[in-house]
Amino acid sequence: MSVNMTDTRRAAVTARIEALGIVAVIRLKDPAKLRAVVDALADGGVRALEVTMTVPGAIELIRQLAPTLQGGFLLGAGTVTDAATARAVVDAGASFVVGPVFRPDVIAACHERDVPVMPGCFSPTEILAAHEAGADVVKLFPATALGPQFIRDVRAPLPHVKLMPTGGVTLDNAGDWIRAGAAAVGVGSALLDAKAIESGRFDQIAHNARRVVENVAAARRS
Repeated sequence: MSVNMTDTRRAAVTARIEALGIVAVIRLKDPAKLRAVVDALADGGVRALEVTMTVPGAIELIRQLAPTLQGGFLLGAGTVTDAATARAVVDAGASFVVGPVFRPDVIAACHERDVPVMPGCFSPTEILAAHEAGADVVKLFPATALGPQFIRDVRAPLPHVKLMPTGGVTLDNAGDWIRAGAAAVGVGSALLDAKAIESGRFDQIAHNARRVVENVAAARRS
């Protein structure tokens, strides 16, 4: 019996990510600062957060953070490259999973738990293969080397594939990616200024968040 995607949590989370339009990619050297970073992002209007597996103790941090987030927030896990880690982060409370590469077993593990997954792809062949394997959104990575025109070019023959560029997305060009047809954008170092975090200037993180939120909103209005 086929599953109606419109009735699943997976579909609801995917739609929420598209509606928000921005996923903050959190890579921290000091995990003790995660709560302050999350609060600053919230102040700036960013509501989808991806804690990467490169953060020390990432799975336990997700477990601790997930129950404390208020309604409307989405907490996901990033840099997930194997099925065992995918299951572990979902069990810890992640509501979506992102990977830097395309791994069919990671997609299967996430869908077993009704959680959307966004594998990283670079070429049109990879993008279509990931979509056909069930990817809910395809993470275009590293987008640094590609640019918004690449999304326009890919979506011309593949308009049904949802793309989220990550890498190369800045506070100022986020809207360009949205205008090119991106379903959402993943923003890391441009949003989460390492020097600001290190010095405790979380007001700068909130300011950055407001800028990228407004740029995405303006792109959608246009």
